[in-house]
Amino acid sequence: MTQNDHATAEHKAGFACFVGRPNAGKSTLTNALVGQKVAITSGRPQTTRHTIRGIVHRPDAQLILVDTPGLHRPRTLLGERLNDLVRETLAQVDVIAFCLPADQKVGPGDKYIAAQLADLMKGRRPTPVVAVVTKADLVDRETLTKHLLAVDQLGEWQDIVPVSAKDGFQVETLEDVLVKHLPAGPELYPGGELTDEPEAVMVAELVREAALEGVRDELPHSLAVVVDEIVPREGSGNPETGRPPLLDVRVNLFVERDSQKAIIIGRGGSRLRHVGTEARKGIEALLGARVYLDLHVKVAKDWQRDPKQLRKLGF
Repeated sequence: MTQNDHATAEHKAGFACFVGRPNAGKSTLTNALVGQKVAITSGRPQTTRHTIRGIVHRPDAQLILVDTPGLHRPRTLLGERLNDLVRETLAQVDVIAFCLPADQKVGPGDKYIAAQLADLMKGRRPTPVVAVVTKADLVDRETLTKHLLAVDQLGEWQDIVPVSAKDGFQVETLEDVLVKHLPAGPELYPGGELTDEPEAVMVAELVREAALEGVRDELPHSLAVVVDEIVPREGSGNPETGRPPLLDVRVNLFVERDSQKAIIIGRGGSRLRHVGTEARKGIEALLGARVYLDLHVKVAKDWQRDPKQLRKLGF
């Protein structure tokens, strides 16, 4: 066997999934591992609605990160759908990373998730679970030690890794630990891609993130963002100089009540303009072109509880 063959035989590729209660630092960790903004991050719980995959490329492995919504006790039909999505995802991955923030005590939400994971670790095809203590930079050493012991008592974890996505503490160690649990195999996503999400989904997430910045707590669950179209504007590019055309991006933001619509638009439309400016930067970086962003806020009454509206909005 040549050295090259040996290297090919050793290559690993597979899926890792982050779970944890809402706002446990899953999206920030995904971005830290991939090294580029892939999943949206927000200080508000429950911002991730789609299973966004970030892809870590290494000479010896390809680690595909699946970021799920937070697993929680559901209170609405949307909540139940999100939980089902998480469980479906968990059944299809090679390793699970259970995120528990260091600055919050182990609570009922964590115990609920640990009980769900215990079932996955048994069974005919057990899935290994690594406990990841996130936000380690926010606590002192003594608090971190106590937290690690509490996490250890929660379940039969393969490993426990404290990390801080913010300052990079142990992010590479976590990467190595996750890769260790992947099966041998060739790259599943060739060509250095960082995500397999359709562009429209990523654009919607960037608008959603900008719209959630600094607004009151009632909004996160009530906001759905749907990209209507992304089209090149006629005659705006220059093929001779290689200048790409201007892209017209039309996006609808759906809320449940008129009062929420007023919050998003702001006085005299000031807030919506700010949302557009912030989101446009990320969208232009993502699409590699100049963008004209057209945002419309609409009311879809109680959409979270209406199966027909949920389907229409892509859930």
